[in-house]
Amino acid sequence: MSDTPRPAQTALRRSPLIITLAVVAAIVVGFMLFSGFYADVLWFDQLGFVQVLQVRWIAMAAMFAIGFLAMAVPLAVSMQIAFRSRPMYAQLSSQLDRYQELVAPLRRLAMWVVPAVFGLFAGLAAASRWDTALLWLNRQPFGEADAQFGLDASFYVFELPLYQEVVSFALAVLFACGLATIATAYLYGAVRVTGRELRISRSARIQIGIVVALWMAAFALSQWLTQYQSLTSPSLGGEVDTGPGFTEANAGIPGQQILAGIAALVAIFFIVTAVIGRWRLSLVGTALLVVASIIIGFGYPAIIQRIQVDPSAGTLELPYIQANIDATRAAYGVDELTEVDVDVETNPEAGALAADQATTANIRLQDPEVVGVAFSALQGLRQYYAFEESLDVDRYEIDGQTQDAVVALRELSPEFLQQQDWYNQHIIYTYGYGLVGAYGNQRTADGRPVFLQSGIPATGALGDFEPRIYFGENSPEYSIVGGGTDDDSTAETEAEGDPEATSAEGNIGAGTVTPYEGQGGPEVGGFLSRLVYAIKFQSEQILFSNAVADDSQILYNRDPLERVQQVAPYLTLDEDPYPSVVDGELVWIVDGYTTTSQYPYSTQTSLAAAIEDSSNPTPAQTASDTINYIRNSVKVVVNAFDGSVELYAWDAEDPILQAYQQIYPGTLRPVSEMSGDLLAHVRYPADMFKVQRDILGQYHVTDASAFYSGNDAWTTPADPTNADGDDTSQPPYYLTMAINGEEPAYSLYTTFIPPSSDRELLYGYLSVNSDAGASDGEVADSYGQLTLQNIPEDQQIPGPGQAQNNFDTDATVGNLLNILQQGQSRVVYGNLLTLPVGGGMLYVQPVYLQSTGSTSYPVLQRVLVSFGNEIAFEETLDAALDELFGGDSGATTGDEGIDPVEVDPATGEPVEGSGGDEGDGGTAPTGDLQSQLQTALQEAATALEERQAAYAENDVVGAAQADERLQAAVTEANSLIEQLSGLPAEGEDTGEATP
Repeated sequence: MSDTPRPAQTALRRSPLIITLAVVAAIVVGFMLFSGFYADVLWFDQLGFVQVLQVRWIAMAAMFAIGFLAMAVPLAVSMQIAFRSRPMYAQLSSQLDRYQELVAPLRRLAMWVVPAVFGLFAGLAAASRWDTALLWLNRQPFGEADAQFGLDASFYVFELPLYQEVVSFALAVLFACGLATIATAYLYGAVRVTGRELRISRSARIQIGIVVALWMAAFALSQWLTQYQSLTSPSLGGEVDTGPGFTEANAGIPGQQILAGIAALVAIFFIVTAVIGRWRLSLVGTALLVVASIIIGFGYPAIIQRIQVDPSAGTLELPYIQANIDATRAAYGVDELTEVDVDVETNPEAGALAADQATTANIRLQDPEVVGVAFSALQGLRQYYAFEESLDVDRYEIDGQTQDAVVALRELSPEFLQQQDWYNQHIIYTYGYGLVGAYGNQRTADGRPVFLQSGIPATGALGDFEPRIYFGENSPEYSIVGGGTDDDSTAETEAEGDPEATSAEGNIGAGTVTPYEGQGGPEVGGFLSRLVYAIKFQSEQILFSNAVADDSQILYNRDPLERVQQVAPYLTLDEDPYPSVVDGELVWIVDGYTTTSQYPYSTQTSLAAAIEDSSNPTPAQTASDTINYIRNSVKVVVNAFDGSVELYAWDAEDPILQAYQQIYPGTLRPVSEMSGDLLAHVRYPADMFKVQRDILGQYHVTDASAFYSGNDAWTTPADPTNADGDDTSQPPYYLTMAINGEEPAYSLYTTFIPPSSDRELLYGYLSVNSDAGASDGEVADSYGQLTLQNIPEDQQIPGPGQAQNNFDTDATVGNLLNILQQGQSRVVYGNLLTLPVGGGMLYVQPVYLQSTGSTSYPVLQRVLVSFGNEIAFEETLDAALDELFGGDSGATTGDEGIDPVEVDPATGEPVEGSGGDEGDGGTAPTGDLQSQLQTALQEAATALEERQAAYAENDVVGAAQADERLQAAVTEANSLIEQLSGLPAEGEDTGEATP
């Protein structure tokens, strides 16, 4: 007898192994899923927003259950009815007999599995619409009725999306039920095809007739709802950008109502068919519906548009264009815009700026898009710290006066570490250090920023605050911090490198212990939490490292935008969070928007396209990118040390925010709880302003007839200083200035020009008051006030591009720039600012000089100004304005050329007795270098003029001698420039020890 196991025995032996492997795999997958959920719970709970997670999960679970049951139950019932009502003695074909034999063993399973599978997909689809359902349950009135149906805007924003989802879902369910009914009936002989004859049993006829009737009824409801959708769709003729025009109002909408009525009538016909068994009426009705859809839905509106509207669009479309104008301006918050017609002076006269001293004193010369390199060179101070290339603008009260400042955080850049290991990246180097700020209107004598806050340890005018930055835009993916020292254990504990300390060997930050005292992340000391986070971050070191103590915390989701998006998923966030020192804390301030694309009659726009400009050339495009309504409804504060998030309901009147406040109760705080110090740093958000200027390019016109003609459309000028040379829009700028005779205020502005012109002229100047005030819980009434200054076209005021062209083509300016750019240096143009002062428009542009060396950075050397067609180009703003305005402009500015100071290269602290401001903090040579450079440049300019004069007189010898003097002066100037821009490299920390 053979001992060879039989196949059946082998299968039996293998089955326990297969089952075991399957169970183990299920356990592993289950724990992986559990770890993700558990990590989310820990994170949200530690932050105090666990209810956000709970609401989302409960809503998704409820919607999944509804979707699953709404699909699975009708489908299962349809299949069961079709099976149970099958003919008992039906004559089947041999092919159907074979099908029945195959299906019979699996029939019971199929009756449950098929509905369950369809229900699973339907449940997942329904779960993804959880927020739509919650908004419908918590809907709030807008108090604004649409111009077509007179319904409140809340119907379109909160109700219509859900109704359309429900109807679409019902159509899908009924379609599946119809297919299942027909397939089951055919399989069991209730539906038979013999030759050209189709036979349907009475029971199958009733069931099919009822299902089709219900589908037709749902289709009728869908058609009825479609008429409302026209209020957020472009008109047929295109005269009305969004919303029904004459054709839709008089042909399209009535046609959809007629089609809905026909579909409802056809539904009744199918009910009649189910009762009496006559199919002709139903088939005729269905054919009528198809023909009517073509004629009424497409043909008739096209005829009305071509025959009636196109020849008379200028009159017939005006009421609908006006409805679009009014709704668009209201939806984008520009309906309360203040418009002012101004007469602009073009001739600069002496003393013209005397009345605008509050504005000229705050003209910002430090361009935040240019001086980032200087911040890194002068204030990096450690090899693992760096600044963003694009900095932020804020304002602080210093010595009783409000000062505009360019600010940035000294964030961690661990990629510069020599040792790129897990311990260094996640245990030792865990935080950035300090806010660095420079006066916006000041510079040192050699062109460097004048720092009001700088150094390590941090010193300056902003007082004491926690300088460590654990939550920033460039923080590591995760860090493990806060572990205590256990004297009874040999385990290493978390010991972060401290930039303020120096070891005995002189290595900065080496061997020091700085425990984290905050509560910034979930505890990760226990085995379960270690295992969960080891899986989450795919890092076994978390599980096995002895640097993780019992009370260690793990910090992640550290970018302020990412952090806010997690706790407030309903917000669209401004892409430029900015740091500020508020109430003795270093925080990030983030602006949050509530948006929708369903506001009736309002023009839709792409948010990403609207905010794109030279300062943000590649904005992120989200799923909700298309909008036609926006409100800056929430101000958010993220603490840079402990990551805490505070949400303030900034626009409490916004119905969308009110709905979300009911969905997430207790997550938002009222504005009354904002401190005066916080309000003093709140600003009008740039992305909101960009969207509004995009809309106002067309919708500054409020008369329908003028709007239809399209002769007064505006656009934002291209950035004339964009190094790429493309047509990317010029960004708006924050400045403290007086607008239209009001008190000076921190403001945001932009300009408008015609969309196409051979000569770029200034047509409009849009500004918004961005100063919320400094009173606890009370926002200034003037905050958010938009002002549009309309400039008469016949006054021929140059736009920014034309002003830049005038600078570039001016012979005197060109000669000086050519001298500056010779050798190993290049000219860097700063932002071109436009200021309404002196009764006209003043252009101011800082001009930087930068060596081509790898350690160089731009230094402010000269200032370009223009008023009308007059230009001045001098070493300081004071001198340039005086030159422009007849020798004495009457202005006061901060551009006085403060003497530079020497600093300690290790700490960034000013060296006592070296001169300059205590908060200057820059590494600079003596002031003689600057004066020597100016002398060399003047000698070069004089030699250039003499050479040109010699050539004009055919004096070859004189020209050669002048050329020698020119080359000598240029060589001397280049040498001085190298010294000025190369010195910061000496202050960099090159002796940093790597733990």
